Amino acid sequence: MQKFSGFFPFYWDEKGGRILLEIDKLDQEILYVSTLPNGVGSNDLGLDRGQIGQQRIVKFVKSGPKILMLQPNYDFRAVSPNADERKSVEQAFAQSVIWGFKAEAQEGGKVLVDLTPFLMRDSHQIGDKLEDLKQGAYKAEESRSAVFMPNTKAFPENSEFEAVITLTGKAKGREISSVTPDPNAVTVHMHHSFIQLPDSKYQPRAFDPRSGYYANEYMDYATPIDQPIMKRQLVRHRLQKKDPTAAVSDPVEPIIYYLDRGAPEPVRSALMEGAAWWNQAFEAAGYRNAFQVKLLPEDVDPMDIRYNLIQWVHRSTRGWSYGASITDPRTGEIIKGQVSLGSLRVRQDFLIAEGLLQPYEDGKPTSPEMLQMGVARLRQLAAHEVGHTLGLYHNYSASTKDRSSVMDYPMPRIKTRSDGSIDLSDAYAVGIGSWDKRAILYGYQDFGPQADEKAALQAIMKQTLADGYVFISDADARAAGGAHPYAHLWDEGSNAADELNRLMDVRKQLLARFSEKALAPGQPMAMLEEVLVPMYLLQRYQVEAASKEIGGLYYTYAVKGDGQTITKFVEPAEQWKAFDALMRTISSRELSLSEELLAKIPPRPVNFGRSRETFPSRTGLTFDPTSAAESAAATTLEFLLNPQRAARLEEYHARHADQPGLAAVLDKLLAQTWGAKPENGYPGELQRLVNTLTLQKLLALAAAPQAPVNVKALAALKVEELKKDLRKEQKSGKDEGRRATAFAALRTIEQFEEAPEKFQPAPTLPMPDGAPIGDDGCEGF
Repeated sequence: MQKFSGFFPFYWDEKGGRILLEIDKLDQEILYVSTLPNGVGSNDLGLDRGQIGQQRIVKFVKSGPKILMLQPNYDFRAVSPNADERKSVEQAFAQSVIWGFKAEAQEGGKVLVDLTPFLMRDSHQIGDKLEDLKQGAYKAEESRSAVFMPNTKAFPENSEFEAVITLTGKAKGREISSVTPDPNAVTVHMHHSFIQLPDSKYQPRAFDPRSGYYANEYMDYATPIDQPIMKRQLVRHRLQKKDPTAAVSDPVEPIIYYLDRGAPEPVRSALMEGAAWWNQAFEAAGYRNAFQVKLLPEDVDPMDIRYNLIQWVHRSTRGWSYGASITDPRTGEIIKGQVSLGSLRVRQDFLIAEGLLQPYEDGKPTSPEMLQMGVARLRQLAAHEVGHTLGLYHNYSASTKDRSSVMDYPMPRIKTRSDGSIDLSDAYAVGIGSWDKRAILYGYQDFGPQADEKAALQAIMKQTLADGYVFISDADARAAGGAHPYAHLWDEGSNAADELNRLMDVRKQLLARFSEKALAPGQPMAMLEEVLVPMYLLQRYQVEAASKEIGGLYYTYAVKGDGQTITKFVEPAEQWKAFDALMRTISSRELSLSEELLAKIPPRPVNFGRSRETFPSRTGLTFDPTSAAESAAATTLEFLLNPQRAARLEEYHARHADQPGLAAVLDKLLAQTWGAKPENGYPGELQRLVNTLTLQKLLALAAAPQAPVNVKALAALKVEELKKDLRKEQKSGKDEGRRATAFAALRTIEQFEEAPEKFQPAPTLPMPDGAPIGDDGCEGF
């Protein structure tokens, strides 16, 4: 047998296909991490190359002939010198035995066990995930699985094991079938790491909800009664100055990230440059060369725990990137940062640039601005994902303070020149953000052993707040019914309504001149639709941002005595401005496309079928501009009539009469849809579509189980008031299309009135995929 010496010695029995693990560290805690080195390749399934699975502290405990892999419960502790106090908490909460082994041989304090069955299981729980996603029922099949020795290695601080795992079952889903040669046999690699825990010299730093960091949490039952039992520590790397008393000092050990050699140029240079921006923040915190980015050396294994990694990941469709880390659950110390960047994302930026610039004119060279925009986005993307692995959350308020953080989701800044042409020279910000520097200062400044760290941190935070920085993250930004006027994804500008109007102006200009110049030579004309989609829906994320102004509440993560505004209603005038901007997005004139453009989009040719990047169609093979308008208008109305937003409108109006109130919003909405002057032709068709959608979304609000009674009652009342006009139109209207729309609306209302609690509005067509715009998603730490 071949022996591998390292953190845990092990033996490879090639004849038996077995790994025999020598356990020479009984009862010693280690970190066990499972990962997915070879993924499935579908963004929707979320099972990507390099994905980190569970991270657990475990120890091997001998009990007679058995060796148990035991996971202690670090969520509940007693941080106390009193052994009995620690033991009482340990015995109060359940632990978990992850696996049981039979001792194959024993010698002194060492035990030899067969690790192979442990490696042959579905440790990443892919079978459960595929079943939850309705892709089929799968289980690991041992006969089609084996140890993968090329990635089974031993290092001084970690031992690494990998297996080829085949999950078999009956495929039922489109996603798994689209990325697997035989969808009934899904073969991936699963990796297992036994890692030495860091020493006890790391000093945890107390968490502050305003700091922008993730928290390591646990309950400490040794805490005095007058203090909080829940303890929170910043998640961060270990970093110390060689000379803490110096204004600028080299670090004891720098933080170094290594870039995947598989990233091609110009991607490689862009990623290295963008990731290295973080050194600007560490320089601002008084460090010299504390953060470095290097190309992974050919003789370095990316699985070695000592190397932070930025890897380039391929999928069948564009998708999210991730910034994840392996951390010490005891302290929150980051042991290894691991960034996964999706390779198709930059192509979406290039597509957007094609639509904005329409650069393909016969006889003229192609504009370099498209590639420049894509590369600029890659730099920002690398900085963003590395930021997560430094411990930072998203900060979605940064766009309102001139792009003050790379931890926001950036919409490209689209400017227009005096001649109406598009300027993308400032599409994405360059360099680390000013808020990022404040965050790194808070999390990584080395105050030295003599300093009062608590007072120093308070001083940093006080200055951050005085400079006008606000940290608002995911929970406040992602919900469709969100209330914060600054918490948005993919938005731009300091005022959501103003930016929405500006974007609508840009969109109007773009659509007026949109032509085959947006399509590269040799491409089928039908593919003009792929470029049209992000131009037609240019406003989609700013619509969401503007909707949060209505029934909006400004607030901060204030702590007692810090002087921040705790809560404040959005001014009524701002709410009505946002309302008017939203109404513009459902105007038939804004939703319509020119006849000249429609004539240039034929049905799809063979082998170029519709996809998630094209509009849905109710007209068969042909491009359907009405469905495109439906998906856009329905989205605006869904945000506006969100049950949570409606409930706030009613509550805030009851508390302050100058707040708009739901009744006023609904009255204006109905006046500008059903009550507007009728249009004819194609605009008239779109107007009737928007009217129908307005009624459907209003009825959905009246029937929404999560809406409060007063909201449902008011929505139902407005529907009742509308019925009078609908009956009049149906009876005496002169336009057959408008009469038919009124007739159908009355039938829909009747269905609602028969059983409001069972009413289901007709489904509306969704927008094509939008996010990610060359950025990450809920890449979670």
